[in-house]
Amino acid sequence: MPLKEEFVALAKECGADLVGVAPASRFAPGDTVFKLLPRTKSVIGVAFRILRGIYRGTEEGSTYYQYTTMAVENMEETVMPIALIRLSNFLEEKGHLACPQRRNQTIMQERDGTNPEVAYDAIVHGRSAENRMDFEQAAVKCGLGELGFHGALLTDDFGPFVRYVFILTDAELEADPVVTPHLCDKCGECAKGCPGRAIDAATGKRDDWRCAAYYNGANGMKNPFMPPDAFKDFPDRLKIIAGEAEVDEEKAKKIIDHIWFYPPAQHSYPCSICGRACDTACYRHLEEKGVLKRKFVRPFRTREEWKFQLSDFADFA
Repeated sequence: MPLKEEFVALAKECGADLVGVAPASRFAPGDTVFKLLPRTKSVIGVAFRILRGIYRGTEEGSTYYQYTTMAVENMEETVMPIALIRLSNFLEEKGHLACPQRRNQTIMQERDGTNPEVAYDAIVHGRSAENRMDFEQAAVKCGLGELGFHGALLTDDFGPFVRYVFILTDAELEADPVVTPHLCDKCGECAKGCPGRAIDAATGKRDDWRCAAYYNGANGMKNPFMPPDAFKDFPDRLKIIAGEAEVDEEKAKKIIDHIWFYPPAQHSYPCSICGRACDTACYRHLEEKGVLKRKFVRPFRTREEWKFQLSDFADFA
């Protein structure tokens, strides 16, 4: 059996859903992959689905721990690293170098940036993150999918409901074709779905600090755990709760420090109260268009979207 076929079979055994290979020629000579492993001949992308049912708690407004614990924490800290080690061991048993790559969630080169999935005070700024790979561009070059309007990787089977890792190797494996973009129609549903208006409707660019505040649950109309007197010491509390306030880095930190309504996961992962609303809005649109290959008995959204009223907070004196 060819080496690639053996690798893909093992990846599936490890729980992977998608495997794509990019030859080194798809990366510029000075690309990070060659700094990480100078002898890189192939970059292997391995993607894992995020279960559709994990988003149900947020969709119904009933329970919220599933997305953060099972789609972020356990995927990033357990499922994918274990698969990476096993797949890398396989390649080295075949006599090839293997350099596994997972996201570095807490180190940023930018001094004023943040990662909405991680507690802001756990992030180390001003460090190079050991020549961090551009995961989104690498995923595209490996043929895993295309980039959507809001920057998420979109796949034919799972839409944006995927997470992924890479292995750099000196093995020359058969390459997969780059996907011709065909899923994203720039509808803007991702921007409309964000409870904090963190995505620019014209460009798709995300304001990470604004995203972090509303990822944590600053919008009271979409947060069933928020008490009526939330943000009582903020002069613009109703604008914060409605997702309309001006939010910069300093303001975002203050807002996040006042969101004590739901406990975080371990490994510095705050609970996602928004439940990646941008991704779910994108997924619903793709499903309604009928372009996703994987079908389900029922549509993702089965009733009118729930939300509280701003008046529920306005009466607080």
